[in-house]
Amino acid sequence: MSKYETVIGLEVHAQLKTNSKMFCGCANHFGDAPNTNICPVCTGQPGVLPVINKKAIELAIKTALALNCRINKSSIFARKQYFYPDLPKDFQISQFDLPLAEHGKITIEVNDVKKEIGITRIHLEEDAGKLVHVGAARIMGSDYSLADYNRAATPLMEIVSEPDLRTPEGAKAYMEALAHILEYIDVCDAKMEEGSLRCDANISIRLHGAPKFGTKTEVKNMNSFKAVMKALSAEEKRHREVVEEGGTIIQETRFYDDETETTSGMRSKEHSHDYRYFPEPDLVPIEPEQAWIEEIRKTLGELPEAREKKFVGEYGIAPETSKILISDKNMSDYFEETIKHYDKPKIAANWIVGDITAFLKEAKLSIKELSFTPENLANLLKLIDGGKLSSSMAKTVLIEALKTGKTVEDIIKEQGLSQISDESELQKIAQDIINNNPKQVEQFKTGKEAVLMFFVGQIMKATKGRANPDTVQKILKDELSK
Repeated sequence: MSKYETVIGLEVHAQLKTNSKMFCGCANHFGDAPNTNICPVCTGQPGVLPVINKKAIELAIKTALALNCRINKSSIFARKQYFYPDLPKDFQISQFDLPLAEHGKITIEVNDVKKEIGITRIHLEEDAGKLVHVGAARIMGSDYSLADYNRAATPLMEIVSEPDLRTPEGAKAYMEALAHILEYIDVCDAKMEEGSLRCDANISIRLHGAPKFGTKTEVKNMNSFKAVMKALSAEEKRHREVVEEGGTIIQETRFYDDETETTSGMRSKEHSHDYRYFPEPDLVPIEPEQAWIEEIRKTLGELPEAREKKFVGEYGIAPETSKILISDKNMSDYFEETIKHYDKPKIAANWIVGDITAFLKEAKLSIKELSFTPENLANLLKLIDGGKLSSSMAKTVLIEALKTGKTVEDIIKEQGLSQISDESELQKIAQDIINNNPKQVEQFKTGKEAVLMFFVGQIMKATKGRANPDTVQKILKDELSK
């Protein structure tokens, strides 16, 4: 065991799924043409007055309830002073000493061990715009930079964890668990690759048992859960090497390069007093009534942890399979809808995490985009149970249905894929093959029972795979034993 203990705390920024921005009526929508969703309020023109987006507060309260936080009776917005080219009014409206919610917790699981991680606070703020560097990935080395303010002032929720994480793997598990909850309660689409979920990670090391934390660095630019783990692993290694060589860790913000899997210094890390916070004079305090909070609580729905327990305990699904289903809310919804029409959860779950998931990965689609409905899948599985399709034929039908959107019945009819289970029909085919292969018949009669599979193969070939294999084996054993 290393003599050092790693200490990690995460600040996660989640873009809220509102129709409009935090303080104005501009559209909050990803992917529109640059600078088309902007107005004097969100770009901070002189004389404008912001108005709080009630929906953003509702979604933040919903998150606070899901993360077991205390919702403060009164919270206020503050001005955070700093200049960046993507922040047009030179200050960000955020919350500081009186946040919306505090003192929550979330459960994570690493290597089958569960652990509670504290949530320090949840506060609301507005996002900055986005800079596009031409000629390089970063401003350093670029020819020039362009500013897109569509994202400026979109509603952002910052979720700050306690420094309870001790490994990069734990940080990844925390991010995944948090993303699942945000997706399940429908407050954020949690797409790190599109920037709707972003993570700033604070990391330090100390000797085991030391009372004080070491000097921390902040790591940015992680656009996937895997990148969070890799970036923190790289930074953890760097901290240990610097300390072992007698060096000093500098408090700074560092950039993670996913290609080289290394971090590099960006700027010295500011302290809170550097931002010169003061209460935002144009906005009233947030004082949510308890009755409204309770109404929001009713909309939470089933959270991932509870759903996973139900899948394993009530439906008898393997924990590994259940984790895959739970990792995507749309997939777990698809599964639950399927078993409303087909009462064998294990079989339905295996088809969804197996063949359907493989198809989705190859086609780069989400399960939400499929025209093949849960009822279609249930219908297909019933055809297997009824002996009308073999499993291999059903896979062929499934892939064709997924690709074309055609019904199962149409595909079976078009491709002549119905299974032959009629004993008299299969018996005639079996007898012909037995008559044409006397040498193999003799081998079977002298004890070489493995030859049976030769005959099964011949019948499957003759029927183009449509013969019911169980019926075929039964017929062959009867005929060869005569």
